[in-house]
Amino acid sequence: MVPVFCDLVSVTGLDGLERLVDVIQFALRDYIQYWYYTLSDDETFLLEIRQTVQNALVEFSTRSKEVDWQPYFTTRLVDDFATHLRVFRKAQERLNEREDPKQRDAPDELLDSFFEAEVEMERKICRDVVCTSRKDEEGYLRDLCEVLLYLLLPPGDFHSKNMRYFLREVLARGVLLPLINQLSDPDYINQFIIWMIRDSSCNYEAFLNILKLTDKAAELEAVKDKVLEELQYLRSLDTGGDDINFIKNQINSLLFVKKVCETRIQRLQSGKEVDALKLAANFGKLCVIPLEHILVHNIALQFFMDYMQPMGGQAILFFWLTVEGYRVTAQQQLEVLQSSQRDGKKQSSQTTKGLLRAAALGVYDQYLSEKASPRVEVDEASVTRLAQKLNKEDPTPEIFDEIQKKVYDMMLRDERFYPSFKQHPLYVRMLAELDMLKEPSYMGSDHGDGESFNGSPTGSINLSLDDLSSGSVDESAQLHAFISDTADAFLNLLPVAGVCNEHGKTYALYTLTVIRKNSDGSEDIWKTYRRYSDFHDFHMRITEQFESLGPILKLPGKKTFNNMDREFLEKRKKDLNAYLQLLLNPEMVKACPMLIPYVYDFLENKAYSKGKGDFARKMDTFVNPLRSSMRNVSNAVKSLPDSLAEGVSKVSADMGRMSEKLGQDIKQSIFKVPPLIAKSDIDPEHCRVSAQLDDNVDDNIPLRVMLLLMDEVFDLKERNQWLRRNIKNLLQQLIKATYGDTINRKIVDHVDYMTSPEQVSDYVKRFRDSYWPNGILAETPPRRDKSLRMRTRVAAKTTLLGIMPDELKHIIGAETTRKGILRVFDMFQHQPLNRRLACVFLEGFLETLFPQYKFPELFVKLHSRSPRVLRYSQKLRSLQKR
Repeated sequence: MVPVFCDLVSVTGLDGLERLVDVIQFALRDYIQYWYYTLSDDETFLLEIRQTVQNALVEFSTRSKEVDWQPYFTTRLVDDFATHLRVFRKAQERLNEREDPKQRDAPDELLDSFFEAEVEMERKICRDVVCTSRKDEEGYLRDLCEVLLYLLLPPGDFHSKNMRYFLREVLARGVLLPLINQLSDPDYINQFIIWMIRDSSCNYEAFLNILKLTDKAAELEAVKDKVLEELQYLRSLDTGGDDINFIKNQINSLLFVKKVCETRIQRLQSGKEVDALKLAANFGKLCVIPLEHILVHNIALQFFMDYMQPMGGQAILFFWLTVEGYRVTAQQQLEVLQSSQRDGKKQSSQTTKGLLRAAALGVYDQYLSEKASPRVEVDEASVTRLAQKLNKEDPTPEIFDEIQKKVYDMMLRDERFYPSFKQHPLYVRMLAELDMLKEPSYMGSDHGDGESFNGSPTGSINLSLDDLSSGSVDESAQLHAFISDTADAFLNLLPVAGVCNEHGKTYALYTLTVIRKNSDGSEDIWKTYRRYSDFHDFHMRITEQFESLGPILKLPGKKTFNNMDREFLEKRKKDLNAYLQLLLNPEMVKACPMLIPYVYDFLENKAYSKGKGDFARKMDTFVNPLRSSMRNVSNAVKSLPDSLAEGVSKVSADMGRMSEKLGQDIKQSIFKVPPLIAKSDIDPEHCRVSAQLDDNVDDNIPLRVMLLLMDEVFDLKERNQWLRRNIKNLLQQLIKATYGDTINRKIVDHVDYMTSPEQVSDYVKRFRDSYWPNGILAETPPRRDKSLRMRTRVAAKTTLLGIMPDELKHIIGAETTRKGILRVFDMFQHQPLNRRLACVFLEGFLETLFPQYKFPELFVKLHSRSPRVLRYSQKLRSLQKR
């Protein structure tokens, strides 16, 4: 027994050993002793079982210590999850292609489509029988447990049939099956999601988005019932004074949520659910985005590229982008040259100019010369003048400006390009990705006969400044406010009006006059006092809760020096007044009723309670402009085609070391645009996800993990490769800027920590306390009622959608982000598919733990019994005969 305990201590530690002994004792007591003592009083059998279990644990622990778990957690586990998601996405796509809507919504049809896609990918494996039949699942687990016992038990114990069968049944039906049942339960997964992200604040906009997007009437009914319960409680309260206003605001918010649920339920039940993209394309009043904005916005540019390719305009678009990249790079290199010369450093101007000339000639040869294919068609006189400049003059950053302007005008005015793009479905999809597409909503009759546009596909506030400023002031608005002055003189300790001093700190205090019009025609007027920091804190709170307010509401910036200057204070007062009027505009209030409680709280005649501390506000003040600057910089530099960048490298290779460095700077400072060739014919869908990773990222753990997940969650491989390349470059820069080369080490260290004796001990403790709280076997909790499970679904979706950062939406698009997140959530709502994922994880774990044994071949034998595998094999043979 001592060697056994020593081996266990090396894996779990002393505390872990005690906890493991408790688990063994509790398991023997509750699963064996209670019935064994009715048959026999002989303790020998129980001691043999105890000794056998301990031997198996020791063997398991020894093998665990010998395994390098880092590849499993950073590659195999992620690949299994991403591949499972790929199969689910393919199944959804196949269902969406069916004409019968009943087939598209039937769970059984989804399962059939999923496992058909699985067998096409795995070819010799299909887990449909194991995941949909309880009897076959138990048989699969018994076979698996028997192999495990063969590997873990001493030969004498394994060859004892009674002992082997007994342990096999306990392990299969007493341990693995209940574990898979729990882990595959969608309600358990939803609760786990909420628990995992419990520290994030509730995002009301995300909540309303989920209500407007859901196609499950049961979810809406559950939320509506809870709203009615809350309304009944609030109306029963006997309150007065200031509390009554707060309660009224809560009631109004709940009534709005109730209306959203009822409208959505009515639409689902009436069968009048419409495609917002199609309806907007046919009837909607679309936002007009200028061409100059499209060309510098990553998401918009992606859709414009996709449009220009079949229209024969991709060459002129790439020429424009290439010239932008050339101009920025040339300016940077010339500035470096001038700086070096000022500092007295030796750097040949001829080398820099030679590289720029090579780049300029490359642009000319690829797009404007007689041999260019396709060639940018502009007037020959301009091309001739450019050729003469390239031959006689040193290239400047502006050398292509004349032709670039002509190309821009061509894209802007030619009916084939930008004018037609604004009428194309791709333009509508672009607006959806930018969260600027209004959604259809029922207005008018209770039967939903009339359709109009209100909000966005997810209920975001998508008003432009022009929309708000053009609306006339509504006299029926309940609330008006304006800054009448800086603070009254009697409040000030300094002679300058509006400047106050407290504890040695000087600040400006603004007087807000608030007018509230009541329903009976009377008015309430009061004054309240706010500092700029109060405005700043309020602005951060509402833009965090309502993400789409960020581009609309612009708070005047801070000023570090001379911020008490009279002229500056007057200008800030004017800007804050404009901010208030925009905030209280009737169109804004109508579009976002959930914003009203925040506004009332800010304008009440009381001391404003800040939602963030001084340090958090200062960090946001610093970080937010930095994020904006990073986005602006990333959009400013566009790219040379691959062949041109390679040409620059070849030219620089023959020059000195300094020349080579400059050439690399030119190449690295430019994002590559894909050459004018068709996509690869290789179908990426019929193989595992990890089979398609680029070779140069295999040694970069975080980049590999991020690309695996982002490709499948957001379906990036099917999108414009220019966008995916930019995303990859951005991820590389982000990882390097955040952690540098140490992030791989951090991940390896974290995996080591997760498998350390201390952590294993903690895992054992949690398992013991969960199954035997206070040493007593926990009762199986009753199944939660449907209404509670539906509300949990809504809460989990809201949590997932709410934690998505704005930066991600800026990179890949708002609509793509929403679809990707909701696809992951939907995947977890099907228990047979969750059982399949649990089996895949278990099989990967066993293959990693026992690499020297032929587990892959065993799994092929176990899963090849599926009729789908036989049908697919016959189909392949018939195709080969043809």
